[in-house]
Amino acid sequence: MSGLEHYDILITNIRELLPMDQGGPVKGAAMNKLTILQDAALAIRDRRVAWIGTTKEAKTLSAATTIDATGKLVTPGLVDPHTHLVFGGSREEEMALKQQGVPYLEILKQGGGILATVEATRAASYEELLQKACFHLDRMAMHGITTVEAKSGYGLDKETELKQLRVAKQANIEHPIDVVSTFLGAHAIPTNFKDDPDAFLQEMASLFNLIRTEGLAEFIDIFTETGVFTVDQSRRYLQLAKDHGFQLKLHADEIDPLGGTELAVELGAISGDHLAVATDLGIEKLANSDTIGVILPGTSFYLGKDSFAPARKMIDKGAAIALSTDFNPGSCVTENLQLIMAMASLKLKLTPAEIWHAVTINAAHAIGKGKEAGTIAIDRKADVVIWDVPNYMYIPYHYGVNHANTVIKNGEVIFERQEIRCSKYAT
Repeated sequence: MSGLEHYDILITNIRELLPMDQGGPVKGAAMNKLTILQDAALAIRDRRVAWIGTTKEAKTLSAATTIDATGKLVTPGLVDPHTHLVFGGSREEEMALKQQGVPYLEILKQGGGILATVEATRAASYEELLQKACFHLDRMAMHGITTVEAKSGYGLDKETELKQLRVAKQANIEHPIDVVSTFLGAHAIPTNFKDDPDAFLQEMASLFNLIRTEGLAEFIDIFTETGVFTVDQSRRYLQLAKDHGFQLKLHADEIDPLGGTELAVELGAISGDHLAVATDLGIEKLANSDTIGVILPGTSFYLGKDSFAPARKMIDKGAAIALSTDFNPGSCVTENLQLIMAMASLKLKLTPAEIWHAVTINAAHAIGKGKEAGTIAIDRKADVVIWDVPNYMYIPYHYGVNHANTVIKNGEVIFERQEIRCSKYAT
């Protein structure tokens, strides 16, 4: 074997390989077109994809570790472009109240809702928040996620917002998953500013210089919604963030169609998120822009909504969309992006090909990582998942379970499924 070219990891006998290497973001009808390599193989060296070919060609190669992917699908690591990763406590007791028909505002009066999470996050130490964040990152990695966005927003004061951002930065250092940070100080209006939301926005904006200096966030986000921040308030706040050199995101058109989608396009935001009630005008503008629509069907599902974001219409009009969990303690408590893929099929009416674009290359572009994540290509970072499924259509079809067999992050195996059956029947 000494005459053979040597690699760190060689994956052979891949039934289907999805490189997802169209560049991107992928828009409109192009989202329904996939390149599928069959009976494929790929090699990893020095943490990067070094070779892609056929299983027959791979016989001329050698590697320190060879993985037989017979009958399996191989894709880029999944990218989750919208989460609220760092928070204290949990809110499981609210489920019973919701089922009894207790309105959210009443839950807030009882000390629940987002204010409960704010209180728990303020009370938690840096170390407690970091440990909890890494626990959730472990769960994400097990389900095939290799890059994730993490928002602050459960502090609603300077000290706690900075604590959240610093925890996310440290999690990015300590955990194999890449964590991309967003400052969402303008997530809600705290009680001490309820009569003067503009003053609260000024308070949060006063952190921009420090956040930039410490490298605590790449994006600034705001919740543009009835009872939170208006379109005009959001415009002024985000323009100031843009002037400070940040890229922009928007929580937009989640409950009421205020024009948040249009504002995201107007300001050149990298993404508009939620968009559950985006107007036809907003969709038209989105389709004719570089802004990506990040759709969160798990939130609509968890909140018992009868309708979901018009993702089908967005793609048909020519927009680029991504999918995300919206992992958070109040409105979507899941780290499983595979489940969201099933919801995208069942509730958003997306095709499997569109779904794969939405959780890989488009999701990477939605957090500014389009040149680093969401693609399998020569010289790209080796973020690769081997799935216990026969083809790319299977994961949206067989929902509610974890299909990840092996997760490779930066060229290293970080998760392998353990067999609990008799090895005689293991695959």
